[in-house]
Amino acid sequence: MDIMHLLFSFQGRIRRLHWWLAAIGVGVVVGVVISVLTPMSGLSQGTPNPIFMALFGIIYIVDIYISLALGAKRCHDRDKSAWFLAIGLIPLIGGIWLLVELGFLDGTQGPNRFGPSPKGIGEPVVAAPAA
Repeated sequence: MDIMHLLFSFQGRIRRLHWWLAAIGVGVVVGVVISVLTPMSGLSQGTPNPIFMALFGIIYIVDIYISLALGAKRCHDRDKSAWFLAIGLIPLIGGIWLLVELGFLDGTQGPNRFGPSPKGIGEPVVAAPAA
């Protein structure tokens, strides 16, 4: 799986490890970019620059899209529809439920309706050619 598919596709399944690494990595990158741009934006002086505000909006929209794509693939690994992410809209309990489901519980063993196991479990064993 390449990085573009990992971050921007809603198809397939991903392991917990990849979900955690991608989520933490994207969070760090967004945090650093926002931290660097904020002093230049004029927010601390009370006169925000509209260009920076638009840039912040674009950054947050991309961050939300990536989070949804990662979450959808983790839901697929748990054999749930991506609509399961809507449970996160329930105050407090929804976020905790999603964290447990996506971040701590193992995915479906073997293939499911969303594709083959990202761990390679349940796939036919192919014998290596004799040398």
